[in-house]
Amino acid sequence: MSRSLQHLLGSKEIVIACGPGGVGKTTTAAAAAAVAAARLGGDVLVLTVDPARRLADALGLKGIGNEVTEVPASVFEAAGETPTGRLSAAMLDTKQSWDALITTHAPDAETRDKILGNPLYKNITERFVQSHDYIAMERLYELHSSGAWDLIVVDTPPTRNALDFLDAPSRLADFFSSRLLRWLIAPRASALVGIASKPFTQVADRILGTQFLADITEFFMSLQSMYDGFVERSKAVTRLLSDERTTFMVVSSSETVPLREAEFFATELARRDLDIGAVVLNRILPAALSQDAPAAAAHRIAGRSSGEVDEVARILGLDAGLVDRVLATAVASFEDYAVVARREASAREQFPLGGAHLIEVPQLEHDVHDMAGLLEIGDRLLNS
Repeated sequence: MSRSLQHLLGSKEIVIACGPGGVGKTTTAAAAAAVAAARLGGDVLVLTVDPARRLADALGLKGIGNEVTEVPASVFEAAGETPTGRLSAAMLDTKQSWDALITTHAPDAETRDKILGNPLYKNITERFVQSHDYIAMERLYELHSSGAWDLIVVDTPPTRNALDFLDAPSRLADFFSSRLLRWLIAPRASALVGIASKPFTQVADRILGTQFLADITEFFMSLQSMYDGFVERSKAVTRLLSDERTTFMVVSSSETVPLREAEFFATELARRDLDIGAVVLNRILPAALSQDAPAAAAHRIAGRSSGEVDEVARILGLDAGLVDRVLATAVASFEDYAVVARREASAREQFPLGGAHLIEVPQLEHDVHDMAGLLEIGDRLLNS
């Protein structure tokens, strides 16, 4: 059964916006959070893990960092709105989030300092994509568990990277229980195993360097006391994604390539038994382009006679040749847009919605860059 976005924003605790890049996903997530805070009340948080600065600009904030920042009521008031709730925003900082996680869960100060000072740890947290994917889910879990917000709207990376974002918790749990990890730690934990692995480590020393292997061993030995906690948290994060309090909002446009990516993602969500509450299609061309009356009018203009052109030119006080060229351009442009509109409509009809609510947001004549624009989009989301 299809559910309106207003129902989803009012009944769910987490709404995860996902889909291809460049289709207005960040704006849609911010608009949904803004309109929820303005119209539905409660404490709302928008969390972006795709570092686009447009979100900060639209919310009237100088910058969004790892720490949650409340959007001042004055930003809503400047848009002519008196919000019934409160809106906050945060943007994931991978390094800061990892440091906070280690600091919180390390068994003692010595272990914490060993991990934070290890060169391998610094490389993992600053450069590895999978590190970003996992800590994004960990941050979401932390914020949700705090109970500080009635609704969290999450803006994810583009589609295929967002699949890594979804799978990161289970991958981390698999790694922590893997034979590779046990092997890395075993030489330090057992003299017998150390002797048995010595031929390999001698070769590895020559290729990678002794210090590199030492950093790896020290890093994972330091983490050993936190393994059980990491695995349990990873499983908890995975459970949160499939919890009835969580839903996904797939965002796309009606263009062929983005729509295919969105279909792929929707299929993957369904395969994982994750709830798809809504499908938002942005920048939809006007339905009138596909209707018979405008097409008939364009046909009449295309078949214009020289006498009709002269009459229009006389009324407007313009050159007849100029009027003829303008009419020809208008007809050609309409026909081009009409073809695109028909193709987009056909593509939308074939989208595998399942039980998701379809929301169509028309192409706007202006760029969304402030709270007024976000609320305009938000109203369209709620009323579609």
